[in-house]
Amino acid sequence: MRKILFLLLLSISLTILLVPTVNAQTSEEEKIVYYQMEPLDDSLFIKIQSELFIEPPDPKAEIIVDLRDPNNQTISVKGVLYPFLALKPETRAKVITYPFKVNLEENINYGSVFTRVLTKLNLGKFVSPPSLYQISSTLGYINPFLQLFGGEPFGIPIRSDLGLSFGIGTPYSGPFETNFVQAGVHLLGFYGGVYQNVDALTQYKKENNQNNLYATSGYQFGYVVPFGNFFEFSYLKSTESFTPSQLRMISGVDTLGMVPKLINGSYFNWELRYPIRILGSTRAKFYVANYLNEVHVGFTGRELSLSGNTFDFSFDGMVHSDVRQPQYVINVLVQRIFDDWAFSALAIGPSLILSKRDTGSFGVVSLYFNLRIKVGTSL
Repeated sequence: MRKILFLLLLSISLTILLVPTVNAQTSEEEKIVYYQMEPLDDSLFIKIQSELFIEPPDPKAEIIVDLRDPNNQTISVKGVLYPFLALKPETRAKVITYPFKVNLEENINYGSVFTRVLTKLNLGKFVSPPSLYQISSTLGYINPFLQLFGGEPFGIPIRSDLGLSFGIGTPYSGPFETNFVQAGVHLLGFYGGVYQNVDALTQYKKENNQNNLYATSGYQFGYVVPFGNFFEFSYLKSTESFTPSQLRMISGVDTLGMVPKLINGSYFNWELRYPIRILGSTRAKFYVANYLNEVHVGFTGRELSLSGNTFDFSFDGMVHSDVRQPQYVINVLVQRIFDDWAFSALAIGPSLILSKRDTGSFGVVSLYFNLRIKVGTSL
């Protein structure tokens, strides 16, 4: 009885304390007159740019609103200034009452670098329903992002459910880890294609190659099960054996009993995933996969938005392999570094692979800059 009474009094006290705080935050939010709009509402961002005759509109554009001078109110889209009155009255009202703002007048101190992200984290938009492309079993392959190393294959739609894809590395690999390059055709959830080796992708890296993945050439085909883009299975088979010179090159990286994996024979693969929209991301998912007799768990997200910044983040943990040591691949690609058309089209950042090193200790086996290009608008 005492515990129940204590919890009741505690909840009442918290309610009394929190209500004025919420009101204060709301009042403070209304006073913000110079701010950057967090790119968490694609439809509003597209509407703003359409009314300003910006083509094609970018749902992740940097939009800054300046209402400090009643006689000269402006809105800036990717650095280009427009009069605020150029927008329709109902659009102006949505911009003024937009709940996800980065206050550009706030005071910055030495502790802001640690606290600003936490204070600006918008939990109301932290998770939201995925887009149509994310949950479609026939359109999910459509992907405007071409990543230099690893990541989902670049998907080009030709006609509705018919399209092509191209990828450098496997969806789970990191920089200079594999010589695997793939291309395929997609139709109504089915896909088929070929892969080929580009040895220069692995020969560039001179150390810690004992956990690499090597291929020759072959084919693969698969199917995405309907009723949501949740489960995919595929079959991959090599059609060419490794040459003696390739085997000599690969045998030279054996270290302390650690050997790389050779794609040789046939493999049945599958991926179970849950598409989700986190921090306004255009493509994001959690997944568990079995690929080439190796088990992967991870997360990948495109164009995540946090405190006015837009970035890609992915993590893949290869937790079990029939040949290789466990390894962990981390990618962080930051957008808005370049200017003009490259402002949202290019992202660059570090790609890191953690595994057992050639010395036998666990640590960084690969650290390089990765690059991704976005062709067209976000999905």
